[in-house]
Amino acid sequence: MTQKEYEITIEPNGQVRLHIKGIKGSQCMDVAKLFEQIVGKEVSKDLTSEFYEPAEQVRLNIEQRH
Repeated sequence: MTQKEYEITIEPNGQVRLHIKGIKGSQCMDVAKLFEQIVGKEVSKDLTSEFYEPAEQVRLNIEQRH
């Protein structure tokens, strides 16, 4: 599994920049939406080459035990 990195820069004017690394395909947009809920509305977006690569398959197995 590829390591994921989130580079967050807060500019002097308060603008927040987020650079997501290691998430291929449109799944990075889900992560960006999560950060948007935390720091505020998105003003602009620049897509990296990773966005255009095939997304990785992620399989979750969740068990609830009582």
